[in-house]
Amino acid sequence: MKTKYQFTAFLCVMGLLSYGQKGIPPKEDTKKVTITNFPTHLEYSSSLASGLKTANGWQATPAAMGLGKPRMLYIGKKGQLYVTRRDAGDVLMLTDTNNDGRFDDMTRVADFPGVHGITAKDDFMYLCNNNKVLRYALNADGTLGKAADTLIKDLPSGGQHANRTMDFGPDGKLYISVGSVCNDCKESDKETAAMLQVDPQTWKRTLYASGLRNTIGFDWQPQTKEMWGVDNGGDTKGDDWPPEELNKIIMGGNYGFPFAYGKKEVDQSREDPVGNTKEGWVKPTQASILDFPAHSAPIAFAFFDSGKNKGDALVCWHGSWNRQNPSGYKVERIKFDSKGNPTGSEDFLTGFLIGSERFGRPAGLAIGSDVVYISDDANGIIYALKQK
Repeated sequence: MKTKYQFTAFLCVMGLLSYGQKGIPPKEDTKKVTITNFPTHLEYSSSLASGLKTANGWQATPAAMGLGKPRMLYIGKKGQLYVTRRDAGDVLMLTDTNNDGRFDDMTRVADFPGVHGITAKDDFMYLCNNNKVLRYALNADGTLGKAADTLIKDLPSGGQHANRTMDFGPDGKLYISVGSVCNDCKESDKETAAMLQVDPQTWKRTLYASGLRNTIGFDWQPQTKEMWGVDNGGDTKGDDWPPEELNKIIMGGNYGFPFAYGKKEVDQSREDPVGNTKEGWVKPTQASILDFPAHSAPIAFAFFDSGKNKGDALVCWHGSWNRQNPSGYKVERIKFDSKGNPTGSEDFLTGFLIGSERFGRPAGLAIGSDVVYISDDANGIIYALKQK
């Protein structure tokens, strides 16, 4: 169902969208709710947003507000921004009709329970939830055709990690990330804790890589065309272990889960696998390339494909919920050299975490030719970052 809202009613003081109409989830409760080891939530305010810090040469401004829980993002051919909302079960198309850098029009272009992943290719848009991949025809105005083709309907049950993501690689194949069913159990389905490769001619899929606990964010380095992804480490194993990982994902690679994390560090809390030792099982697996603080919770990950930042990547750290000293709650830039190798990282957007309180959780990411969009699914904000 497609429903269009022309926003002639309430626009916030900054001239931004604030959605609170039918079909749109209300804003989060403004009361502070404390969860064990989870930073207290603060409602968005312009004064808090003024404390955000960006990398040198960049400026961040809210481009849309009141979106409920926006997750994954995709930039359309005409500059529209598509937003998946898993909790609302729909996809929004945001448009800046007067080119002032702020979205002032919204169209609900798809209703799909649990929708999370999004990509497009050859005038079609692809959406996925826990079990299904759907394809819609893209109309000239950016809306989607009424009828959806169901391409896949039997992805493994999500369990603890149901947030599927997908994208087309340089080889034209579709890649789908499927997280583990639980925190650190041995998976019974080989398609879980894995990266799947799908042939778009037959829609048959194969196991591309395994041992990836939950690699929601992945992309291809533009110079080398190699796949990279950020993996979420396990919970309840301590404040500082296991680390979050940046991996170069290769065909046939096993990245260690559930017996190892990071630089092939064996999880000594686990029993030996049948017919082997933990150390023996881990030996042929792939080590991470870079490690990051435990429980930071990487979500989106994408490379700059053009411009002076080409080859570097951004990662959204959604933020810890079970760490004594919170980690994450920011966007980080990972630097790559001319040969496509990561050399380090630096903060790109910070300030969401203020002591034991937070007013934002970066989730989705889309990099355009002259703008970076970041979704905050805690306060329903889309931020636009541009170079000064």
